[in-house]
Parts: sequence; structure tokens; C-alpha cells
Amino acid sequence: MSKKVFLGIDVGSVTTKLALIDEKAEHVDSNMLRTSGRPVIAIQKGMNYLMDNANEDYEVIGVGTTGGGRQLAGAVVGADIIKNEITAHAVAATQHNNDVQTILEIGGQDSKIIILRDGIVTDFAMNTVCAAGTGSFLDQQANRLNVPIEDFGDMSLESTAPARIAGRCGVFAESDLIHKQQLGFPVPDLLYGLCQALVRNYLSNLALGKEILPEVAFQGGVAANKGMVKAFEEALGVPIIVPDNFQTMGAIGAALLALENYEFTQKPTNFHGWEIRDLKFTSLTHECADCSNNCEIITIVEGELEKEAPKSPKEVKGHIVARWGGTCGKWDQVVS
Repeated sequence: MSKKVFLGIDVGSVTTKLALIDEKAEHVDSNMLRTSGRPVIAIQKGMNYLMDNANEDYEVIGVGTTGGGRQLAGAVVGADIIKNEITAHAVAATQHNNDVQTILEIGGQDSKIIILRDGIVTDFAMNTVCAAGTGSFLDQQANRLNVPIEDFGDMSLESTAPARIAGRCGVFAESDLIHKQQLGFPVPDLLYGLCQALVRNYLSNLALGKEILPEVAFQGGVAANKGMVKAFEEALGVPIIVPDNFQTMGAIGAALLALENYEFTQKPTNFHGWEIRDLKFTSLTHECADCSNNCEIITIVEGELEKEAPKSPKEVKGHIVARWGGTCGKWDQVVS
């Protein structure tokens, strides 16, 4: 007998995460891989991973998508519910620990803070602009110091006198790091100094004016860095909880939302089936010239184009999986 599961997909600019939960909201499996600018292929690879590691057949009865590529992911796999990252991370965090009141989330290209009270989101903030407030900042500087990113956290904990590094701006931080390196600061002190700089940046920007109360959960890929966990604990003066599946909490939250949607509606899923792992999809971008808005229209077509790319959305032929992007809504349609 096949196992009934709910699939969650979180498509970010740097990584794509997939997760499966069962009917009791228990984690079944999850994985994370690089998006590499090709989200559809990343989704297909992630689905292949889930199937290759399965000990039994999975019957998907609900699908949820989230992240910056949630519309695209939803169109490709046939999502039943599409939600933003704030909602997905909040749902996953409260499922893991119902007492969570603050969520710190730092990914590769952005960061978030979510304030919850009695399990309800009361405030949040996102940073998608400052490079010094993301995981990519740590990744780049670790590379400059010739330290493998997987060793960053452990090595930073060896620091005895962390370097004070400017963290308000990625450009200034890099210049300051180079200067401190030239002064002869030990590598562990530079690494932990970078952790402290990122935490100061996060708290002085995203968390400004917000009441951070325990329990505090740390989610996203950067939560793997033990130096970052320690720096947050020192700055906030409270223990930091890192969930077991901290890297895939967005995808788990999307799966939980799909479960909730199924329990409420009892509708059959729109899931296109595991067969989409082997299908070809083409993504096209056009500018609609029907009015002065000049909206950017995104079209997803199943298969490959036989001829050169069409010059307008009206010229697109073939099986259109989904299309969106217009301000007026005329292009927002899913074709079955």
C-alpha cells in the first residue's frame, strides 16, 4: 500500500528545497539543492531525490509551494496552495515548537524576522537588498580567507579575540576584513568577527523596533553556522533553537499548509504526478504592449520550442502550463 503524503516546495534564488510530510504532519523526507538559475530543473532533481530515497510508494494528496519562485513551482507541479515565505516559515516553526515567539531566518540572498504571538504572525520584516545581511556575504568572505564554508562555524568558535568588522555594508565589510587580515588577525578571530558583524547588521536593520522574545528559532541555511548561533545568543542574551530540519523549514511549512488546505476542503489534489520529473518545460518572458504599463509576462510551455522564440505572448504556441505577470490580470491564467 502506498503512503499518503503532502509535498512542499520552496524555490529560492540560491537553493530549492522539497519536503514530504504524512497525514499526521510528521516529517517524512526533505532535501535541498542549488537552484543555479534553473528552478524547474532543480525541482525535478529534488523530486528524483525523494523518489530515489523512498522506501515505499508515495501518493501525493496535496501540494504547497512557497519562496520567490512559488508561482513557477506551483504551475509546474500543480500546487493546491501557494503561499509566501513568511507564512510557510511561521507554520513550520510553530509545528516544531508551539512556544516560538521569534523566528530568525537567513538564507543565501535574503533574510527575514518574524514575530509571533500565540502562534499568529503579528509583525515581520524582510531584507532583499543589503548583501552584508545574507549567507552569501559569509560564503564570499570565507572563500576570501580560504576556509571551506562547512568548516566556518567550528573554526569561528576557536576565536579568543574577535575582530571588530564593519557590517552595515557588504563593500565596507569586505574592505575592513582585508585591512584586519593585513594587520595579522588570526583567521578564527576574523571568522567570528564576521558572524558578529552580520548579527549586528541583522538586529540594527530587520529587528529595529521589534520586541524579540523567547523562544527564538533560527531557520534557513545560515543556521548551520555554529558561529552565527553563538553570536545571536550573545547579542540577544537568550538561547537560540535550531530545528532539526532548519534548512528545509520553508518547504515543510508549504507541505503543512497543503495538509491544512486538504483537511478543510477535502478536494482532490491538482498534482501533475511524479512523471513531471521527466518532462521538458520552456520559460518565456515577453513585454505586453497593449497599454503603457508594458508589463512583463511570464509563460511556461511544456516541451521545447520548435522554432525561434515568439516575440509576444500572443504568438506562443503549444501546451501553455501557466502564464502570469500582467497588472490587469488578463494574462493570469492556468491552462489545463
